[in-house]
Amino acid sequence: MDWQEVCDDPHLRNLPFKIELNRWGKIVMSPAKNNHSVLQWRIQRWIYDLLGKTGEVIPECAIRTTDNVKVADVAWISDERFHQVRDEIAYSVAPEVCVEVVSASNTRQELYTKMALYFEAGAQEVWICTEDGTLSFHGPDGALAHSRAIPGMPGRIEL
Repeated sequence: MDWQEVCDDPHLRNLPFKIELNRWGKIVMSPAKNNHSVLQWRIQRWIYDLLGKTGEVIPECAIRTTDNVKVADVAWISDERFHQVRDEIAYSVAPEVCVEVVSASNTRQELYTKMALYFEAGAQEVWICTEDGTLSFHGPDGALAHSRAIPGMPGRIEL
């Protein structure tokens, strides 16, 4: 199965969880609690408030990786990069910032693997938000004390 088929399948629309494809084209499902969505929205709002109309803040951003399509919970993409990939069903170049909001079903290894895939696809930063709202910031060379791409982003999102 490819990403276009996933997007076109009427049985897969309006699911209460996120789906991705693994390298063999099989669907991987990630159930999420409502607080997961609240954290996503609040991160999106913080980014928008800090950057305004600079670039695009994207929820559930599909990114083509070497392990098929992965979906960042939140992403920020510059205007320049957005114009490069705007018509693609799954972006061939990752947004500059990709955010994963941790769910109970996520393993540490899964998060580190997705982080590596996002960097390989061109992300400049990957943020991990834990279930309690704590944000950690990562660049291709390791942990960051704060976001360089979005100055002023707090290290904790209140629920």
